[in-house]
Amino acid sequence: MIDLRSRTIRWKAARFLPLLLIPALLAASTFPGEYRVPIVYWVLAVVAGVVFAIGDRWPPAMSVTLSVLAVPMFVIPAWGPSELVPYLGALAVVEAVTRGGRRAAVLASGVWACAWVAGHWGGHAPGFWRGATFVEAAAYVGLPVLLGLYLRGQRELTASLRARAADAEIRARAEERAALARELHDLVAHHMASIVLRVKVARRVLREVDPRVGEVLDDVGDTASGALTDIRRLLAALRDPGLDAVPLLDAHVVRAEIDAAVTRVRQGGFEVRAEIDADLDGLDAVTRLTLLRLVQESATNVMKHADRTAPVSIVVARNDCGVWLRVRNQVGAARAIHGHGLVGMRERAELAGGRLSAAARHREWLVEAQLPATSEPATSEMSGGGR
Repeated sequence: MIDLRSRTIRWKAARFLPLLLIPALLAASTFPGEYRVPIVYWVLAVVAGVVFAIGDRWPPAMSVTLSVLAVPMFVIPAWGPSELVPYLGALAVVEAVTRGGRRAAVLASGVWACAWVAGHWGGHAPGFWRGATFVEAAAYVGLPVLLGLYLRGQRELTASLRARAADAEIRARAEERAALARELHDLVAHHMASIVLRVKVARRVLREVDPRVGEVLDDVGDTASGALTDIRRLLAALRDPGLDAVPLLDAHVVRAEIDAAVTRVRQGGFEVRAEIDADLDGLDAVTRLTLLRLVQESATNVMKHADRTAPVSIVVARNDCGVWLRVRNQVGAARAIHGHGLVGMRERAELAGGRLSAAARHREWLVEAQLPATSEPATSEMSGGGR
């Protein structure tokens, strides 16, 4: 596996390389008694090296600063390797175009072009208006811009390929989870439900059996029922791709998320009449999750299809059977709510051992769901082989 942290450290260390090379280049251009690099040039060159070394967080600002520093270095007479120092501005242009936005790229390229022209126009090199000058300008200004655009395109292509690979991995995992859920439902859950059914039949047939045998049968039935509940919990986790810590959903978290869903509907411009029961403590994790998802999906359908001029009613109430949900709203005459959302809502309710109905009555759309306090599986449904 590639160690991105070590690569980042090496890249940051490499940025100090020009700062270490600049004194060597300036010293190589110094001949005592014949030619010396001016002290001002030394100062500008060292400052440019420092800016390049520490300016990786702000590529456009670094590029503009190095371009400005390059103008006097172009003007001051220099000889030999020392003439290479101002062209740190070209490297900065490459980085600004690669990592910055469109405006940053235009700014960095424009300032560098102006700096190069200003430095050579008023510099010590004679004959500015030559054909070679325009060739040099195209090379020293155009090539950094083209290289930056190429590297920018490669970065964007790499990011796009990574995103596609991540999406493909997510889809593959979702398909694997769905396949595993089907196998678990159709095989394991079916046999466990059959055991529960047979134990109940045996308990009714053998009413006057030895109490110890009855206790054993009751224990087997309770164990199988508990295993079915655990399987149902696992099925809920497998079929919900966002279910990383769902079994740990607390009642107050579910209540807060339901309130947030109601608030989003109000923010969408609807008048919402909400009656949310604060007592959700007696519900198990699967039922709480199912209730939350049903409310969120219903709220989404309201914002997509409901008439904004009519009030929306959302009721979540506890009853003897568990918890009851009702969402009522008005829809336009020409609108109809179809799609996978309602199918998923019904599947969720059935998976938790409850039921859901959603239908239009004149212009009113009504969603009602009854969920048990504990998601006990429906034995008859399980024993039938499942869907």
